[in-house]
Amino acid sequence: MNYNFPKIETERFKLRQFTENDLENVYNGLSHPEVIAYYGISFDSLEATKEQIIWFRNLEENKTGIWWAICSKDEKEFYGAGGLNDIERTNKKAEIGFWLLPDFWGKGIMKEVMPRICEYGFEKLGLHRIEGFVDSENKNCKNGLAKLDFNYEGRMKDCEIKDGKYLSLDIYAIIEEEK
Repeated sequence: MNYNFPKIETERFKLRQFTENDLENVYNGLSHPEVIAYYGISFDSLEATKEQIIWFRNLEENKTGIWWAICSKDEKEFYGAGGLNDIERTNKKAEIGFWLLPDFWGKGIMKEVMPRICEYGFEKLGLHRIEGFVDSENKNCKNGLAKLDFNYEGRMKDCEIKDGKYLSLDIYAIIEEEK
């Protein structure tokens, strides 16, 4: 565990490093049908979910991203995850990602948390651009990014296959000066 991991606090939430103790929380999210309907990965067991904890750790170790566990201030309640990955230092850009457990949808969590993650990317990582790639059918996520001042830039039609079907991705981005 990295003890220099940056913690972020908002008015209502604490964002902290993932630990092995989060395995069940991550599994609950990334196995939930409503969460994985538009998410790129899913897990069918706690054992398999260990891959995700390793992925979080590898992002940090390889300096290719950083993801936070989104919790209550006292860390007793786990809400979901958010962060930056696929950092390209040469081009000063990264991809943003997030998910919440369905019980916490529509409660303004992402509206409070995501600007702080973007702020971290721009101020601490020196990013110029943060991108979001969203399943074209995921209206909630697209609306959320629009509320966060991400600009819609276009659609990559039939660019990925999920469950044997092609899906299209909408591209959203925010540039440092636009935040």
